[in-house]
Amino acid sequence: MNETKIINDPVFGFIQIPRGLLYGIVKHPLFQRLNRINQLGLTSVVYPGARHTRFQHSLGAFHLMSEAILSLQQKGHFIFDSEAEAVKAAILMHDIGHAPFSHVLENTLISGISHEDISLMMMEQINRDMGGQLNLAISIFKNEYPKKFLHQLISSQLDMDRLDYLRRDSFFTGVTEGNIGSARIIKMLNVVDDRLVIEQKGIYSLENYLTTRRLMYWQVYLHKTTVAYEKVLVSMLTRAKDLVRQGKEVFASPALAYFLNNNVDRQWFENHSEALLMYEDLDDSDIWSAMKAWKYHEDKILSTLAKDMLDRCVFKVEVHEEPISEERLEELRTSIALEMGIPKEDTHYMFNVSEIQKDMYSVDDDSIDILYKDGSIKDISEASEILNVALLSKKIRKYYLCYQRIQ
Repeated sequence: MNETKIINDPVFGFIQIPRGLLYGIVKHPLFQRLNRINQLGLTSVVYPGARHTRFQHSLGAFHLMSEAILSLQQKGHFIFDSEAEAVKAAILMHDIGHAPFSHVLENTLISGISHEDISLMMMEQINRDMGGQLNLAISIFKNEYPKKFLHQLISSQLDMDRLDYLRRDSFFTGVTEGNIGSARIIKMLNVVDDRLVIEQKGIYSLENYLTTRRLMYWQVYLHKTTVAYEKVLVSMLTRAKDLVRQGKEVFASPALAYFLNNNVDRQWFENHSEALLMYEDLDDSDIWSAMKAWKYHEDKILSTLAKDMLDRCVFKVEVHEEPISEERLEELRTSIALEMGIPKEDTHYMFNVSEIQKDMYSVDDDSIDILYKDGSIKDISEASEILNVALLSKKIRKYYLCYQRIQ
């Protein structure tokens, strides 16, 4: 019997998964659920190739983790086999609690609880199914294990999660400028005083990584058309939920209906054991199948938004450097109410104002440290010749106004 399972990945080639605990996680129904959740949500509205899944991303992050552990071991850092297996298990499961359509539903169908919290709940469930074999993995994931650098490999400004999704998302979107030298960064990894550092020879790859990350956020993740399409989805689900509260009949799968009928937050999860089971049944297909029924609903707002989603009629979007004036919003309310024949108080479903902010690198967060040959260490913001701290930490703020296209 083969000791490893080999999966052919389009980004990294052959990925080897050892049989036993790690392959057991991959086969688990909660991990297989990630096959039904797109990694980039609705980004395919702009980049048609962006239809890869959370499953693929998790396998890619696992592969990079395997490479990182091997590289550190070769440099003389002692990592027990049990620790290596545990940190690989943790990165496999790091995204297991994601809702459909990426982060969009975290403040729509559920509130007050993050996908990381739900990931932890699911990890503990898998751990029970596996007889407690994931105790060490969960300890590392929660940053409770003494070797803190292992947690940094899972969650930091230079973790295996980010190294995979930047490379993978660049590949599937076709945004070639987003490609990063993940292999070189991993080869330059080292550990000093229980913290991850990058050897001086890797500084150019890091500079490329940070500029690439900024490019990918504004060109892909926060592309104005993607943001506008997401606002249609949020408005549609919000309207469906409001109609249910009014006693109206709205078609939905059992899992989706559960979240439309209840205000599910952190406290609800803690007090209702069935909430997690319903969440586990929820994936992209629940939402898409509901849309196909909702486009025929008698409610004009819900049917319009469902048609917008299905027919790619994205909200029109304006990007401003300054906050949107109340006069402009009132003008929109009036024109939408008139054109659609709906009450003015209901027009808020048909437009959205968002303030979006993203910085390239946070010096106050988990810093990226450069290790020099003489043993000295500098933050990347001091070490880099082409990146300065003001640029790195500058918070870019944009105001998006998205609204229904009126004929």
